[in-house]
Amino acid sequence: MPSLPRLVVITDWRLSRTRLLAALARALEAGPDVAVQHRHPEASGRLFLEEARLVADVCRARGHALFVNGRLDVALLVGAHLHLPASGPSPLDVRPHLPPGRLVSVAVHDAREAAGATGADLALVSPVFAPGSKPGDTRATLGPEGFQALAARLPCPALALGGLTPERARGMPGIRGVAVISSVLEADDPREAALALLDACAAPRG
Repeated sequence: MPSLPRLVVITDWRLSRTRLLAALARALEAGPDVAVQHRHPEASGRLFLEEARLVADVCRARGHALFVNGRLDVALLVGAHLHLPASGPSPLDVRPHLPPGRLVSVAVHDAREAAGATGADLALVSPVFAPGSKPGDTRATLGPEGFQALAARLPCPALALGGLTPERARGMPGIRGVAVISSVLEADDPREAALALLDACAAPRG
């Protein structure tokens, strides 16, 4: 089974393709603990696949993991791992259709969704803080305590998602890792931003 990432950089296709792919490539230079999640809910199926292939090329060239958000078919077509949104099928539903060695991550926002994470390899728990990439998001934030409470319910490791910065990560003792969008993709140097986030998180155990 592949090792689990400690930093997941989620795509933001509001950026130009050139800028986004360059930022992802630079972020992956931070080391093997960095993975990418391809997410673009507004895209048509054909565009989503086209973009997935571009991101897969960036990840494959550097030996890094790629997760595809919500599309089992696209994950299979580009040889990627799968991320399941909270409204999607369960890990147990999709696992029989994935080749051996593929990871499944899940989105978790509350205790009910945490209970449905059986079979997942990794959970992205959000929103811990107000997301920088979603200024109109009005969901109540979990805060560090809420994140820890949900992480304790999960059958798999958890990454914190939503407004994470190195300073906030340092204020969450024992946090294993984070998932981010703008704090890496819009940084002056995505590699340095990724390294700072990894440094702020606890070293993996085992």
